[in-house]
Amino acid sequence: MKIICIGRNYAEHAKELNNPVPKKPVVFMKPPSALLVNNKPFYYPDFTQDLHHEIEVVLKICKNGRHVQSDFAHTYYDQIALGIDFTARDLQAKCKEKGHPWEIAKGFDGSAVLSPFVPMDQFESSSIAFHLEKNGQKVQQGNTKDLIFSFDEIIKYISQFFKLQVGDLVYTGTPAGVGPVNIGDTLKGFLHTQDGTKEMFHCAIK
Repeated sequence: MKIICIGRNYAEHAKELNNPVPKKPVVFMKPPSALLVNNKPFYYPDFTQDLHHEIEVVLKICKNGRHVQSDFAHTYYDQIALGIDFTARDLQAKCKEKGHPWEIAKGFDGSAVLSPFVPMDQFESSSIAFHLEKNGQKVQQGNTKDLIFSFDEIIKYISQFFKLQVGDLVYTGTPAGVGPVNIGDTLKGFLHTQDGTKEMFHCAIK
């Protein structure tokens, strides 16, 4: 099982971090040990003093494939979840300054919160609204209609480099509003389905 992540996939988020809007998807990966499921608490790591939340829609790959073409990309996922891409922003900045890869700032244990999955037929895939609350206050909200690279474009692109396999996860990018979390905070992620707004996960920071 692979965890493939797309960075800078909402224009306003790229701007808030003073990054250029990408011409191609920005791809990085997290190891399976990054997964944090079943509303388990997240323990603040001692190697960062600037941990940020990044809420994202997550695709689950439902069949194997390589070099997927646009017309068939939508058949490679049939469920979505919400997740958090926890980021050690200070560590990431140091890696970027040196021109080093920044997986240690993104792929550490517990850095990929994941909710239960929901069938795609509960959504219009090109317009899925979601938001994140920190201590009861809305801090991030997004809609997949604002993605720079759509789900299908992401599938087509990443399948050029990595064979997609059943159960792989694709974190599709975070909207603007990322920010710090601290010990004692509680994060809750919400999806807006045809049946109303649904709480998908909660995560206590310990």
